[in-house]
Amino acid sequence: MNTYFISGLGADKRIFSKLKLNEKINIIHIEWINPVKHELLSAYAERLSKVIDKSQPFALVGVSFGGMIAVEIAKVLKPATTIIISSTMLSTQLPALYRFAGKLGLLNFIPARLLKSSNQLTQNYYFGTRSSSEKTLLSKIIKDTDPYFLKWAIRSILSWENKIKPARIFHIHGTNDKILYSKTAKPDFVIENGTHFMVYQNAKEISGIIDKLLL
Repeated sequence: MNTYFISGLGADKRIFSKLKLNEKINIIHIEWINPVKHELLSAYAERLSKVIDKSQPFALVGVSFGGMIAVEIAKVLKPATTIIISSTMLSTQLPALYRFAGKLGLLNFIPARLLKSSNQLTQNYYFGTRSSSEKTLLSKIIKDTDPYFLKWAIRSILSWENKIKPARIFHIHGTNDKILYSKTAKPDFVIENGTHFMVYQNAKEISGIIDKLLL
């Protein structure tokens, strides 16, 4: 089955590089496109979905911001299965601080390039990177991210409104995720001590879950 992978905010397919999936799963990575000014997350997801072959059954796998995009695509295209990792299914499950910041429009006062700053705090605490290779990968991903895309994406998350849970959707989340934490979300699969970087760190366990759901 064609399975379309959508990476995290500003990231690319490198975040999925440690997954080892069954050969029956045909992995297709969706590349980001440039957003239109003031474009809503739902509208962007619809444009991004144009690359999907809808003539045959397909699945979606999205991590972090890519999971929210996958949710929006799933609402419209009805994939056979949707899997979101380290993400959020409903906008009400976003951390309250994020929704508060979105309502106040605080992002408007932060320069786009400042959002790209990477330091020990963001790497070790928020993303949960541990080894030197993980820190290096995260630094490269952040360095390669377009600052204007990053600012648009963050703004679209803060203003996201979704109360619909698509059919045949599964949520994988880590207990130590400090970026998309929620007390109300009830993930289908919980990764003990999994961080926001767990799709890379816990690739073997997550690969097994994806295989189980797609085959």
